Amino acid sequence: MINKENRLKELNSYKILDTSPEEELDEIAEIASLICDVPISLITLLDEKRQWFKAKKGLEVSETKREDSFCQHALHKPEEVLVIEDSHQDSRFKNSALVEGDPKIRFYAGAPLKTPNGNVLGTLCIIDRKPREISTKQKKALKILAKKAMDYLNARKVLLDQKTLIEKNAERLKKLTDNVPGGIFQLRMTTDYELQFEFLSKGIQELHPEIDIEQWLKSAKVGFSVVHPEDIEEFQTKLMESYEDVSPLHIEYRAKIGDRYNWHLVKGKPEKMPDGSVVWYGSFQDINSRVQYENTMEQIAFDISHVLRRPITSLLGLTELIEIEDSLNADKLKKYSENIKSASLELDTFTKDLNQVYEKKKAIITGQEAAVTSL
Repeated sequence: MINKENRLKELNSYKILDTSPEEELDEIAEIASLICDVPISLITLLDEKRQWFKAKKGLEVSETKREDSFCQHALHKPEEVLVIEDSHQDSRFKNSALVEGDPKIRFYAGAPLKTPNGNVLGTLCIIDRKPREISTKQKKALKILAKKAMDYLNARKVLLDQKTLIEKNAERLKKLTDNVPGGIFQLRMTTDYELQFEFLSKGIQELHPEIDIEQWLKSAKVGFSVVHPEDIEEFQTKLMESYEDVSPLHIEYRAKIGDRYNWHLVKGKPEKMPDGSVVWYGSFQDINSRVQYENTMEQIAFDISHVLRRPITSLLGLTELIEIEDSLNADKLKKYSENIKSASLELDTFTKDLNQVYEKKKAIITGQEAAVTSL
């Protein structure tokens, strides 16, 4: 028993209806015509209201009404070739519009186009305008050709399904890359040293809101225009080194953002192409907070080595004086105590300031890590 809904659903999954002629199927239809020596051969597909001809030889029209079709009677027997030797002698067809009018069918033989799920999509059929018979070998040939036609349609469907899957995955990947902090890119340098961005994610717009991504894609020079003049030479040198050595790209530079400069990092993994060009797959990142943190830590190191030296030296000196003092009276003890207290207060104030700096930087780092983790 045919499940009409399932059959139509599977037919539509092939995405074949109303498509342009394809040479492979046209040739199968022509071979069928030659083998059986008939003027008309078709590859037909039946949807809900019509039979549509994917391939045709000897016929001009592209479709007919389903109720007039011979092929509809082949849907119920997917393993058999439907043969009508003389339509005038068959009550099912003698009053058909296709018998009484063009193409005036008298002889018909159709081999079902059966899917792996057992549904019949249509037929490979041959037609003559006069009664005739078909041999066993010719019927076998029709079945073989029908199978070849289905093999082609099945392979075509797999390719289309894969293309659809790739497009969906590409769209999904694009959505992911568009939401990654910073900008993801694909950059190519030709053997003539021409640079071209082949891909830029929307994240680049957050780093450079004033730049039109489309313009950047058209001209890589747009990207160089935001690099600090003092950093451009080193930037270009490292880019060329990565190109020539096919070595990882890693450049820290200052980038113009409005009326200020922020520290940015560009990282990329290069790949040598068969044509000699090099393609980098990488990212742009804002590292301004990190650079500021490193600068602060350098200042802290300086302060530790210089600012702390004075109170610590004072404490050590007082300790030595106390140790070598032969006799300590109340006045001397009071004086030493005041000096020790002064040095201790100076040391305590500095360590509290230092602790506040650590806490602020820790909050910045924790916030950055949380942002990354949430992606």
